[in-house]
Amino acid sequence: MKKSLSVIKEEFLQTPKTSWDQLFALYEADERKSVQDHLLRLRKQLEKDRLELERVELLCTYEKQYAEYEWICGIDEVGRGPLAGPVVAGAVILPKDARIPYINDSKKLSEKKREELYDVIMEKAIAVAVGYASPQRIDEINILQATYEAMREAISKLDPQPTLLLNDAVTIPGVNIKQVPIIKGDAKSQSIGAASIIAKVTRDRLMVEYDKIMPEYGFASNKGYGSAAHIEALKKVGPSPIHRASFIKNFI
Repeated sequence: MKKSLSVIKEEFLQTPKTSWDQLFALYEADERKSVQDHLLRLRKQLEKDRLELERVELLCTYEKQYAEYEWICGIDEVGRGPLAGPVVAGAVILPKDARIPYINDSKKLSEKKREELYDVIMEKAIAVAVGYASPQRIDEINILQATYEAMREAISKLDPQPTLLLNDAVTIPGVNIKQVPIIKGDAKSQSIGAASIIAKVTRDRLMVEYDKIMPEYGFASNKGYGSAAHIEALKKVGPSPIHRASFIKNFI
């Protein structure tokens, strides 16, 4: 008697993917269309996994190039463009053998995928830290200098301290650690991509909390960026304590 499709599906679920070839061989002669359709879906899934692992391996090119450095840290920031809220920097040191599927520039990922990857990164990382620069600090020293300040804070919180920094595009002044600036680094380095996700999820969660206190601006949805509804609320209600005065002067 042939096994039902549900039993076959469960067999695959209970078997490591590395051993699926044995199950494919076992059921490849099954003439039922439902079974063959399921086998085809699983083969496509394996191919997708293989291509993703190849992509992630490419993301580790810089990490492998500088493998002689013991603690390689990716660093990135989010929040340079919004009208409200802090700029947030993330710093992440991953194990050298870490390969995290679907990691990428945080802007290229859905909110759900960022949240999933945040948990994976926090579990796998050797060290993770976040630095902040407040709206008031941004107004005081300008967004670029505030970004550097947030990055330095994130780096200073790491334990162990990095021996190499992989940065998204910038060279951070005032840091006595070797730096490798990489243009669009959050899409070219696993470490920088991880830092981008940590920074983005941290900042988004913070803006959701601000929305509970100041719901009129829609911070939960716009995250402080200048959406039409946000700008309209700014004109109608005026600025909140977390708005950047230097960013909103054209709107009020």
